[in-house]
Amino acid sequence: MLGELLNPYHLQIASFIMINIILGLSIYITLSSGQLSLGNAGFMGIGAYTSALLTIHFELPIFIGVIIGALVAGIFGILIGIPALRLSGVYLAIATLGFGEVIRVIFVNWESVTQGAVGLSGVPHLGRELLKTVTAMGFEPEMLGLRNNQVVYLMVLSLLVVINILLVWFFIRQNKSRVGRAFAAIKMDEKAAESMGINITYYKVLSFTQGALLAGFAGALYAHVMAYISPADFAYHRAIEILIFAVFGGSEVIWGAIFGATFMTILPEALRAISEYRYMIYGVILILMMAFRPQGIIDVSFLKWVKKMIMFRKGTDHGTGTKKHN
Repeated sequence: MLGELLNPYHLQIASFIMINIILGLSIYITLSSGQLSLGNAGFMGIGAYTSALLTIHFELPIFIGVIIGALVAGIFGILIGIPALRLSGVYLAIATLGFGEVIRVIFVNWESVTQGAVGLSGVPHLGRELLKTVTAMGFEPEMLGLRNNQVVYLMVLSLLVVINILLVWFFIRQNKSRVGRAFAAIKMDEKAAESMGINITYYKVLSFTQGALLAGFAGALYAHVMAYISPADFAYHRAIEILIFAVFGGSEVIWGAIFGATFMTILPEALRAISEYRYMIYGVILILMMAFRPQGIIDVSFLKWVKKMIMFRKGTDHGTGTKKHN
């Protein structure tokens, strides 16, 4: 019964949603301090190639490769974030987009290491490595009536879900902390925040680095979920897609980035018959969003309305239950 319900294709799409949510969080955390960065595709590529090369050539465990890939991307975030402090708005967006393209060109031309435009194949697959581990412990997929590929994709999805829950919990906590309040103050008015004693340089670099770290982490996971990467995976269109996650879903709240990443990952699959028009559809969606709801689908007022409706429904149900009891 369980084996009939678990479609490997659907499980893989769900895994892509989880990875894109991490990318959505990476752009959200950068935007939360008022910085518009389009370099997340470059950071994603750095994390992916670092982890892939380490696990292929040095046979490091996948989890170590992923952590190192994320850290290397975070280091590049610091190196780019400090000089980028002089830029803001569209100038910062153009500079970071250029950085991402430079990284992609390096991947294409450094053929002795990255295999150039052909890409890296034979990257250790996260699910297969997990299956080897549990099989060595005595577990067999047949015990649950599942095939090997179903267990592979199910374990990958389960791990990504846990990772996303932990990340969302962390950033919700951070938003309520001094760091989150500093980010919000800088976004509202940088000069006023500085006059109140907030270290603008520290918090802006911190925000930029966190975004780069998350993007690199997502890239490393992507490499080990796909088991193949190429420079084309991290071109400028990827940077635009990551930005759309926040613009469409809503950049004011964390749930906006999550909703945007989920919706914009499912949309191409739902419209696979007209996939060649995907970017045209993206463009139309962005135009409509800027015209009718520039803050995105989900914002603070929307969340308040949802909370109010939930409280109203609970109150209504409680009142009905009391009346029946009497």
